[in-house]
Amino acid sequence: MSYVEVLGYHGLSTAEESLLRQFFTISTLLPIDQDVLDEAARLRQRRKMSLGNALVAATARVYDLPLLTHNLADFDWIEGLVVVDPIDKD
Repeated sequence: MSYVEVLGYHGLSTAEESLLRQFFTISTLLPIDQDVLDEAARLRQRRKMSLGNALVAATARVYDLPLLTHNLADFDWIEGLVVVDPIDKD
């Protein structure tokens, strides 16, 4: 899901796309299994959110991993989810 969400962004430059493709090449792609689907459904029951965001957040929660995103506001309400802005220079 993250692959499609990130690489499908309409405003990517050629350089950004190249870097992101390299990132996904070395990343482990995790399956969207029943636990992820159940968690995504629970998240969407609690608050209106896109299917993509729900699946990405649910995957991070189920696998107990941080979520890398520059879009912090869409995820700041989800308890127990560690959200990291990979662009933040601080």
